[in-house]
Amino acid sequence: MSTMKFANVLLETNPRSLAYPTMYCNGDQPVIFDTDAGEWMMYGKGEYDYTTYFNSLSVLKLRKYTIADGFFLHLELKGAACTVNQTMGDAFSAHSQDVDGTTHELKASEDWQMLDIPLIITDKMVLVGFRIITEGRVYIRNSYYSVNYDGKLRDVELALSTTTFKKESFIERNIKLVKSQIIDSGEDISEHFTMYVIDNGRTLDAEALSSEHVYVRPNDNVGGAGGFTRGMIEAMEQTPQATNILLMDDDVAVSPESIKRTYNLLRLVNDEYSEALISGAMLDYEIGEDQWEDVGNMTAQGTFSPCKPSLRLTVFGNLIYNELYDPTDWQRNNMYAAWWYCCIPMSLIKKNGLPLPFFVRCDDAEYGIRCKTNFITMNSLCVWHMSFHERYNAAVERYQTTRNTMIAQAATGMAPEADFMHELHNNIRLELKKFGYANAELCLDAFEDFLKGPKFISKVGQAEASFMAANRNKEQLVGFDELQKMANEDPDLHGFDLKKVDRQLIESDKPRSIPQRLRDLITDNGQRILKVRGEGYAVIPLQGWVYPAGVIRGKNKLIVIDWYNRKGIIRVKDTKRYSEIKKRYARDLRYYKANIARLRQEYSAARKELTSIKYWKHYLNME
Repeated sequence: MSTMKFANVLLETNPRSLAYPTMYCNGDQPVIFDTDAGEWMMYGKGEYDYTTYFNSLSVLKLRKYTIADGFFLHLELKGAACTVNQTMGDAFSAHSQDVDGTTHELKASEDWQMLDIPLIITDKMVLVGFRIITEGRVYIRNSYYSVNYDGKLRDVELALSTTTFKKESFIERNIKLVKSQIIDSGEDISEHFTMYVIDNGRTLDAEALSSEHVYVRPNDNVGGAGGFTRGMIEAMEQTPQATNILLMDDDVAVSPESIKRTYNLLRLVNDEYSEALISGAMLDYEIGEDQWEDVGNMTAQGTFSPCKPSLRLTVFGNLIYNELYDPTDWQRNNMYAAWWYCCIPMSLIKKNGLPLPFFVRCDDAEYGIRCKTNFITMNSLCVWHMSFHERYNAAVERYQTTRNTMIAQAATGMAPEADFMHELHNNIRLELKKFGYANAELCLDAFEDFLKGPKFISKVGQAEASFMAANRNKEQLVGFDELQKMANEDPDLHGFDLKKVDRQLIESDKPRSIPQRLRDLITDNGQRILKVRGEGYAVIPLQGWVYPAGVIRGKNKLIVIDWYNRKGIIRVKDTKRYSEIKKRYARDLRYYKANIARLRQEYSAARKELTSIKYWKHYLNME
């Protein structure tokens, strides 16, 4: 029987830990860093519960995913007298509970005292942790969980690949963290870790930032898909070859401890989960205690969706829910791990090939579903990422998503029962009802590019060119000052004053009667059959999926607000443009019905080439 350190007791100083300290320790006194002593300090007499998101141990999942079969806690403490208890949480725990027979008392001491505690584990335990009750100020350092295992640890060479485009502040901070806390840590991972920064914007000082184990690669702007593929190839061709590659977004904050635990998990993983994708959670960058997603799935309606509901991770019951969640059959068959934090075995890449040349959007979802493998999630494996809901981009949501989901389904059979045509129809209709004609045309641009077949998307530079065109063609928002000026010059918008607008107004709606609903259904908000000019205006949010049906009905103009970025636009009902878009859509549908069988065959036949190393090396100018 052998032992390895698995997880450090994590205390760190950053904006998230300062704003949400109970993700680390839940106490009635603060835990602070004593700069004079250079140590962490439990400030005064009180109770400090470390059964938290970062400092509990996920024993249920470790017993499921790994060869670990015994668990221990090592503590180093000094200061006032204190009592240490093992804690646990089971399926119905609303808060942590002390485990009987695990009380350890320490007398007051100015010298460091070491405490090694064998943890009691039962089948009902989901999480374990510890609680310290102090009589005064107590310092803590060098504390960690370790595991016993029977067998041999796996040899792991972990590569981290992050793709960036002009996000220097995020990347430079993360490189600094990786160097100081992983590469220079002296821990086992430091000798088996390489970081690749794929610089699609060519704005980083590659020579200054690169070092042993960190490589900055200037790259053409080939989007996230191309950048991550470059990272995969680099990891595949390094010496020694990477066994696993961790893909991580550029605009994230990460705790290096999450990466260390990922590495340790890979060393311990059992045969059943040896080719699993490790799917790190996306926590909200601005509300750091909220988890948006750890694994996602493609729904039957053809949309991306988290498998779990949003969870507040400072609520103990949510930590239990997070670990116990059992995906539905549909979710399991259509599941993916997003590439904000996704660790992929190299063996899986060799079996399934490289990503499709999508530039951005759907590359990670398609790849996860394509691999048809197991998934590993665990509390504490995460990044903090800016919320997608607050940075809506029609070029992504209406063009990239529409085109790429259709290509993915045709080329690799992604989510074969998902109805992407239903999603296309719904999005076009939704945009038309809200007078979002430019964005409805983006949907059709995407559809038509899909209908061009694999030769179109396979051309070098096409993915970037198409995305740039979509950004030019999308509805162009203006700043609030310009928006107010435009409204002041429009007699139909008399009385509109941004100073009187708030989120409650922007996000409000009105009820509709059944006759009103039927009229809106038949006329698409007065744009067909019974065409009417409409009267007045309404204020609505930018997000394309929102349908404030009661507010917009019967209006002639809509003021669309992106409150987060302080921008907006004025939309005007245009029945002529509406009719042109409907005719174009009908023409496209006729072509689709006549050619879809052929297109599916062509995309499927092109899969091998599009996901090959040879193709991608040519695409990326790596030959």
